[in-house]
Amino acid sequence: MPVIRLPYSDLERLTGASIERIKEQLPLMPADVERMDSEQMDVEFFPNRPDLFSVEGVARALRHFLGIKPGLMRYDVANSGIEMNVDASVNTVRPYIVCGVVSGVNIDSGAIESLMQLQEQLHRGIGRNREKVAIGLHDLSRIRPPFRYLAADPGFAFVPLDYDEEMTLAEILERHPKGIAYSYILSDSERYPLILDSAGNTLSFPPIINAELTRVTESTEDIFIEVTGMDNSVNIALNIVATALVERGGRIRSVAMHYPGGAGVVSTPNLEPREMTVSLDEVNSLIGINLSADECKACCERMGLGAVLEDGHLKLFIPAYRYDILHPWDIIEDIAIGYGYNRLMPEYPDTLVIGEQHPVEELKTAIRAIMTGLGYFEVITFTLTSAIKQFERMRRAETHTVKVASPISSEHTMLRCTILPNLLEILAFNKHRDLPQRIFEVGTVISGSDYSEREHLAAVSIHANANFAEMRSVVDSVLNELGLNHSVRIVESTDEAFLTGRCADILSGGDKLGAFGELHPEVILNHGLDYPVVGFELDITNILEDGTSTRIQ
Repeated sequence: MPVIRLPYSDLERLTGASIERIKEQLPLMPADVERMDSEQMDVEFFPNRPDLFSVEGVARALRHFLGIKPGLMRYDVANSGIEMNVDASVNTVRPYIVCGVVSGVNIDSGAIESLMQLQEQLHRGIGRNREKVAIGLHDLSRIRPPFRYLAADPGFAFVPLDYDEEMTLAEILERHPKGIAYSYILSDSERYPLILDSAGNTLSFPPIINAELTRVTESTEDIFIEVTGMDNSVNIALNIVATALVERGGRIRSVAMHYPGGAGVVSTPNLEPREMTVSLDEVNSLIGINLSADECKACCERMGLGAVLEDGHLKLFIPAYRYDILHPWDIIEDIAIGYGYNRLMPEYPDTLVIGEQHPVEELKTAIRAIMTGLGYFEVITFTLTSAIKQFERMRRAETHTVKVASPISSEHTMLRCTILPNLLEILAFNKHRDLPQRIFEVGTVISGSDYSEREHLAAVSIHANANFAEMRSVVDSVLNELGLNHSVRIVESTDEAFLTGRCADILSGGDKLGAFGELHPEVILNHGLDYPVVGFELDITNILEDGTSTRIQ
C-alpha cells in the first residue's frame, strides 16, 4: 500500500493543528503510521484513497476530521481563456486528455517534493504505471497557449526533462531513463503522443517525459496540468492534483478542450460534487449502533462530505476528488470512521456457540505436519500472479486462466493455476541463504476449463545434489501418508517444466493429480537460480472434500 511522507512543518501549517494532536488522531482516519522521526512521519494509506497521497490531501482531510473545517469544500473554477486542441491522430494512440490551470501557487522545495510524490503515486495506482493515466505539470509562464495534442513522428526532437540536448522521440525511448522504463506502453505505436504550444515548443511527450522548458521550480506561480490516458480516469487524476494545489494557495481555472469528431468543447476540470442518498435505517443496521440523523450528518461532515437530511434519508454531496465512493455502503463506512472505530464497543453475540476447526482445515493441518516431518518449511505466497511467471518462465503453454480486469501492475494480472512458480520465486528471493532449502505450500488455485477452485500441495528442494530419487522418495512418503499409494499410478511425464526422463506424472484412473521431478535447467535459469531444483505439485482437492481424516494418521 502507498506510504506517504508527511513533514511536520507542512502538516501543522496546512492543517492549523499541533503535530501532537495530528499524531493522536491520524490513525483513526484510518491510517497506519510506519515511521516517525524528529521532522516527519511516513504513513500508509489504503490505495482506494488517492486523494490522501500528498501532504496537501492529508491536511485537508485532517481539517475535516478534527472539526477545524468540517463539511464539503466547494471550489470556484474560473475560465482561464486557454484552449487545448485535440487532433484526431491521437485516437489510436492515447485518446483521452484533460487539462487545467492553478494560479497563484506558493511553491517551495517541500511543495515540489510533495507534488512529485503525489504524481508518482497516482501514476502507480490509478495510472497503472502510466499505462492508464499519466500526469504532466508545467510552468505556464514559459509556454504560449493555445496548445495542441497530436500524434507525431518518431523523428520529432525536443530537450527532455533533466537533459540539455535535443533528442528525438525514438531516442528518448532508447536512451532516457524514463523512456527505457515506459517504452513498452508505446511499443505498438508508429507515431507518439505530443503536446505543443502555439510557438511549436514541446510541453510533454506523454506518458514518458516532460520537456525541460516547462520544469516547475520554486519561482513558478501558475501551473498548467495535463493528464492523458486510455479512459475517463484522467478526470479523477486531474481533480486530485488541482485540488491539492489549492491547499498551496492556488486558484483553479478551466481549460477549453476542443475534441475531434464533433465531440464539441468541454471545460475541465469539473469539480461539481456528486450526489448520493443513503437510508438512516441502513446506516444503523450495517454499523450495528443507533445513530440519530444529526449524528450521521456530523459524521459525514467530519469526512469532508456535504449532508442534508430528507425524510429519513441523508442526501450526500461527494467531492470530486473522492472517487472511492461508489455505493451507499461506502458512505456508511465513512460514517463509521467519522463516528470513530475506537468508540464502537464489542458485544457478545446473542447466540452462544462452541467453535471447532473445520474438517478441511484439520486435514490441511495434518498435511502440513507430514511436510514439516519430511524437513520442509511452510511458506504462504500470493494467489495473484502473471502469465509470465505461471507459463513463460515454466516453459508451459498457457491454459485457461482467470484474468484481473484492471490489474494494478504487470506482476498481478491473473489468479494462479499452479503453486510451483511461486515457490521458485521464493527460492530466488533467498539466494543469499544457506543450502539446502526445502519449502512447501498448501493453497488454492483456479484451474481447468470450468475455472474451478482447487486445493494443491507443492514443494521444492534446492541444493547441489538435488535429484529425481530425492523427490520420488518425498512423493512416495506423502502419497503413503495420504492413503493414496495403492490408488495412484506413477508414469513418465511430458511436462515441459521438468527435465525429460527425470520427471513423472501422478495419475488416479484417467485423471492427472500432479507431477514431480527435476526442474528443467531453463526454468532454473529463468528464476535466477544456480543449483539443481526438484519439486512436486499434487491436487489434494478430492481428499479434502471426502473429509476422511482417517486416511491420515
